[in-house]
Amino acid sequence: MHEVVRQAAALVAELSEGRTEEWDRSTEIPREVVRELGAKGVLCADVPEAFGGLGLSNLDHGELIAATGEACSSLRSVMTSQGIAAWTVTRFGSTAQQQEFLSRLTSGETAAVAFSEPGAGSDLSAVATEITRDGDSIVLDGEKTWVTGASYASLLVVLGQYGDGAALAVVPVESPGVGVERISDPLGCRAAGHSMVRLDRVRLPATHLLGGAGMPAPMLVTSPLTHGRISVAWGCVGILRACLRAVVRHSAQRNTFGVPLAEHQLVRRHIAELHTAEKTSALACEQASRDWDARDPRHAAAAVLAKHTAAGSAARGAASAVQVLASAGAANSHVVARAYRDTKLMEVIEGSNEISQLLLADEAMTVWA
Repeated sequence: MHEVVRQAAALVAELSEGRTEEWDRSTEIPREVVRELGAKGVLCADVPEAFGGLGLSNLDHGELIAATGEACSSLRSVMTSQGIAAWTVTRFGSTAQQQEFLSRLTSGETAAVAFSEPGAGSDLSAVATEITRDGDSIVLDGEKTWVTGASYASLLVVLGQYGDGAALAVVPVESPGVGVERISDPLGCRAAGHSMVRLDRVRLPATHLLGGAGMPAPMLVTSPLTHGRISVAWGCVGILRACLRAVVRHSAQRNTFGVPLAEHQLVRRHIAELHTAEKTSALACEQASRDWDARDPRHAAAAVLAKHTAAGSAARGAASAVQVLASAGAANSHVVARAYRDTKLMEVIEGSNEISQLLLADEAMTVWA
C-alpha cells in the first residue's frame, strides 16, 4: 500500500474507531470529523496536489476507499459523493474553476452531487431541473432527491436541462433559493446525509456553469458515474472485509456442540464464500482502476463490471455474515447488521443491478459479436 494511502487510512481509522455504531444510531457523522478529513484532502484524495489534493492514482484511491468502507459505509458514501463532485470539476471545469472549487474541497469544505430526481434516476436524460442562461448569470429551478452527503455539503454539483441539451453547475448551498431537507431514517448508510434538494430560482454568476453545457446528458454524466461506480465497488470490498473479519473472529471464539463454530462444515462454507467474494471483488476493482489510470477505452465497462460484482457479492456476503453471527450480529448497529442494510443500497445506487446487467449485456454483444 502506498505510504500516503496508509497515512490517510490511519487517519480514517483514528477518527472512526469505536464511534461508527453511534454514528449509525444518531444518523450523523460529527461535522468536525468531516471537516478534518476534508482539510487533509482525504475525502477526494485523487485531486491533484496542485489543488491541495493527495494526487492518488485511481488504484491507490480505491484502496483508501476500501479502508474507509471497512470502517464505515456512511463515511465512505460521503467520500464517494465528494469524489464524484471533485472529478466532475476536474473533468469539465476551466483552470479558474478548478482552482476555486477544488481548492475549497481540499480545505475542509464538502460537496455533493445532485443528479437524481423523483422522476429521473437511471434515466438522467429525463431530468426536469432547468439551468437557464440570463446574461452574466444562470438560474436553476428544480428538485433533486437522494443527494448523498448534501446535509454536510457547502457545494452542490447540479445536473439540469440546458436548452436542447444538459449542463452542470456548481451551486453554493447558502445561495438564496437552495433548500436542503434531510431524508429521515434511510434503510442504509444512515449517517451519509441523504437529502432532498430544492432549487427555487437560484441565481448564480455564469462562472458557476461548468464546461460542456449544451451537450447531451449521457455525455456529461458518463465519466462522473464511472468514477462513482469504481468508488462504490471499492467500498463494497471494504464491507466484505469487515464482514469477513467479524465472521472469522466470532466463529473461532464461539463454541457449539463442544467445538468452535468454525469447525462446522456449513459455517466453513460461509467463510469460504465470503473469502472468495472479497478476492474476486477486489480483483474486479483493481482491473477497473488500472483501466481508469491507463485511460483504457474499456474503463467504463470495467467499472460497471466491478460495481455489479462487488455490490452483489457484498449483499450476499453481509447476509451470510448475519447468518453466522446470528443473535450476536442482530443488534441494529452491529457491523454486520449495518452491512446487511448498507449493501442493499449498493445494489441500487450508481446503476442498479438491472441497469448494470443491461450495460454488461451490451458490452458482451459488442465484444463477442
